[in-house]
Order: sequence, then C-alpha cells, then structure tokens
Amino acid sequence: MKPRSRPTAVASTATLVLAASALVATPATAGVSASVPGPPGPHEVRFATFNAALERPAQGMLAEELATPDSVQARNVAEIIQRVRPDVLLVNEFDHGGSGPRLFQDNYLSVGRNGAEAIRYPYVYTAPVNTGVASGVDLDGDGEAVTEPGGPGYAGDAFGYGLFPGQYGMVVYSMYPILTERVRTFQTFRWVDMPGALLPTDPETGGPHYSPEALEVLRLSSKSHWDLPVDTGGSRPIHLLASHPTPPAFDGPERRNVARNHDEIRFWADYVTPGAGSYVYDDRGKRGGLPAGAPFVIAGDLNADPVNGDSHPDAITRLLEHPAITDVRPASQGGRGAAQRRDAADGAHAGDPSLDSADFRDESGPGNLRVDYVLPSRTLTARASGVFWPTVDDPLFRLTGDRPFPSSDHRLVWVDLVRP
Repeated sequence: MKPRSRPTAVASTATLVLAASALVATPATAGVSASVPGPPGPHEVRFATFNAALERPAQGMLAEELATPDSVQARNVAEIIQRVRPDVLLVNEFDHGGSGPRLFQDNYLSVGRNGAEAIRYPYVYTAPVNTGVASGVDLDGDGEAVTEPGGPGYAGDAFGYGLFPGQYGMVVYSMYPILTERVRTFQTFRWVDMPGALLPTDPETGGPHYSPEALEVLRLSSKSHWDLPVDTGGSRPIHLLASHPTPPAFDGPERRNVARNHDEIRFWADYVTPGAGSYVYDDRGKRGGLPAGAPFVIAGDLNADPVNGDSHPDAITRLLEHPAITDVRPASQGGRGAAQRRDAADGAHAGDPSLDSADFRDESGPGNLRVDYVLPSRTLTARASGVFWPTVDDPLFRLTGDRPFPSSDHRLVWVDLVRP
C-alpha cells in the first residue's frame, strides 16, 4: 500500500512537498498495450528513471511552457509516466529553477489523457546542478574564461556544459517521503579529490590537459550526484543514488568527457563499496560513503553502454559487475524492433538490442544504446522490470515514435523491488 499523507520534517529550500489527498497510484489498464506493466505487488515499489528531454535553450523557458497545458511534448512525457506509474521517478534533463516541477505536476501529471489516469506525487525533490554554472576559469581551452551567460564560450567554461545555470537539471517525484534531513548532495566535490582520478592528458605532450587553475576548481559532477533516502514503508529507507554523467563525446583527442563520464560513474561504485568511499565529502562537508548494508538504487541516464558507443570500456561495467549491485537487465521488444529498422550503426552493434534505452542517430551518431539504468543493491529483491519502448504496431507507439520524437530520444526504465 502507498503511504497516507502525514507531517514531515521541514524541507530544505531545494525540496518541494506537494499536498495530496489520495496518494494511491491506481495503475493504467495493462491491456491497453503490451508495453504497459501491471501494477507492482502489495509489498513492492516501482523505481524508474527517464531522461525526458525537457531542457530548453533559455532560462525560464521551460517553466513558461509548463504554465499552460499546451506543450505537446510535456503531455506525451506525462502520459508515459501515467502509463508506467512509477512510485519513485528520477527525471533527467529537466531545467532547474523556478516553478517547473510543480507546473509539470499540476498541468500535466495531474491531468489524465487518452485513457491514462492522472498521477499525483506528494513528494518532489530538486536541487542546483553544475550545468551552466560559471567556473571562472578557462575550461574549453580557448584562452578566455567566460563568466557571462549567453556569451560565446560560456557553456564550455561552465562546471557542466550549459547555456545557463540549471539547464539539463534533475528532479525526483515520489509517492513516498524523501527524508530531506538525511539527503546528501555532491555538487561541489572536486574531480582532483578522487584518488586515482582519470584526469585527461594532452596526447601530444603527455602533460595535464587542464591548467592548475582549472584543476583547483573543476568539479567532478557535470550535473550533481544525489543520495536521497526514501521511506518506502519498510524497515529501512532505500537510498536513491541519482546522477546524470556527461556524455562521453563532444571533446577532443584528450577525451576529457570520456574520462569524466568514467569517473562520475566510478563515484557511485566507490560510494557503495565499504571503505572505498572514505575520500568522498558532500556539500555539507560530511565524509564517507554509504553505510554498509544500506539498500540503494543507482538510477539515471549514465551515458554509457557496456559494449557499444564511445564511453570508456570500464565505465558502466564497474557498476554492472559490482558485487553489491544487481543488474536485472530491463528490456523491451520495441528496442529490438528499432534496431532491426536501422541499417547503419545498429547493424554493427554487439549486445542485446532489447536492452537499449535511447534512440540516437545512426548516420552521425552511435546508434541505439543502453545508457539509462535502474540498478538495485543485492540487499533488494527485484520482481519485474522493463523499458517503455512500444513496438510500431503498439497503440502507444505514438508516445515514443521515430525521429523527430514526440517525447524524448530516451525511454523510461523501471524496476519493481520488494521493500526491505
């Protein structure tokens, strides 16, 4: 059963707690589409991640768009969420700042469409990210440190690539209380403070790619890393470990983004390994990783495929083969069908295309990849999982479609877990 609304501790300014009279998420009828999962069991919780591509080119533009119920993309994204009905949902690429999360809830998630029932999340968490935040130093190597948003080169000199502070942000929607007083964020953790960091080097000289001034301030996380304890009604909270590492692309021969993507993923591997995360410090100065035995779920668009694409070969396998993590391999028939319709990059891919979660370009890109993950700890039992990727003959194919996509080039990934 879902929790009833009850008083919670005073939330931080980064957290929104939305009142709701009925917190029970009644599932959509599974018979509508083979891609719609049935409801989780009575002692299970559905965790999901979705890169919804709700980023916009200017600050405030997304909130302005969501202030009306007229955004076709936002309606499609909301209907996907209504169909799958996650209990705890991480949304990547949702611009941070302003009233965007509340407006998406009120004007889209709370409005049922096309036979899908409305869904209302009483708990919502968002916090600042590094994308579009000026670093004050020259990070892109053009000889100038650009600190004024909108200026040429600004996005490349920001801590994470972004045209304005908060672009490509994150938000978590939850049916269950997020224990805000125990939340840990790692936005300001410096890359150089990771022991053995894969810092990029200049392939011509062998020296550091970044200047000493850059290394002094450069943060590891291109967006942020969050540890959100969620009280799902069991004996212990489940820690949602949320992030969105940089794509391993858009760099040069130094492969700085490949290296950063690797270490952003490695951060979680160290964090959940007893003793290995002793170097970690959060934004409040608290040190150390996750307590041994604490149940967790690593979720997000991690921008790394285990066998295809341009990521470091050890990046995601560090998590998929971690002894404390279970890879339940969420899959879809739609992903397999999409790969079969391609005759360029996907034809040369290794691995199982039913595990893919993103539909990237073939001609000028890597093709379809598995980059979105929901990875539970071995202390949790997984009952079911999937990728929302309808086949072309499915009535809900209209929500994902082919390029140009009606929602996102990523697909929602979900896993049902037994409460600890």
